[in-house]
Amino acid sequence: MRDVSLKENERLDDLMKSGRHIIQNTQEFCFSLDAVLLAHFLSWKSRQKVLELGTGTGVIPLIIADEVARVDAVELNPVMADVAARNVWMNELEDKIFVREGDYRGIRELYAPESFDVVVANPPYRPVAQGQVNKMSGVARARHEFTATLADVVRAARYALRFGGHFAMVHLPERLGEIIVCLHEHQLAPKRLQMVQPKDGKAPNMMLIEAVVGAAPGGLKVLPPLIVHEEDGSYTPEILRIYGMEEE
Repeated sequence: MRDVSLKENERLDDLMKSGRHIIQNTQEFCFSLDAVLLAHFLSWKSRQKVLELGTGTGVIPLIIADEVARVDAVELNPVMADVAARNVWMNELEDKIFVREGDYRGIRELYAPESFDVVVANPPYRPVAQGQVNKMSGVARARHEFTATLADVVRAARYALRFGGHFAMVHLPERLGEIIVCLHEHQLAPKRLQMVQPKDGKAPNMMLIEAVVGAAPGGLKVLPPLIVHEEDGSYTPEILRIYGMEEE
């Protein structure tokens, strides 16, 4: 790992993966569990070319870099794009990860069509209510559809994916109906679904979904729910495994 100078409002965190570290800007959106779960949701292959829509700090590319051939990552926010690019440099992954500042709503200007095997996205979750926009902080905007809607994300994914390619994202369970309709409108058939529950017996507050371009409808595999916390608030063994912190 290369030495790096931190800027104002930045901190350096241990990624607990291959000795890597990650710069995060505390005034912007820092990655959380949802990104880590998405990175571990798919079965990666060594020849795959992957695109992440809205990479933020670049955490997902950093996690999967050892398992795939190449990761391209696009980010609209110039501050976050700079952090992601510096994270790539700091971890000496310039031959694997390629960060581009840009707007994936105009993806045709950024990448060739159908040039990726996998697309992943941890998109804004919630629609923006009228009159709400001007009151939002940078963090709130990252979680609301201020810069990209669900349709924008799925449309960009379909453009970038080859026939038979896979698209995966983390989203809200209450939007599952919209998501399935939107996927079908863009030739994407959902094939795997996993709900994420904060505790056993609690309603899910996140979900992971994977779809395949051009696949026949039907055949959706619903996985057992992923439980995040034990009753005492500690992480469950499955979450510890994902974080690389298995209990001895």
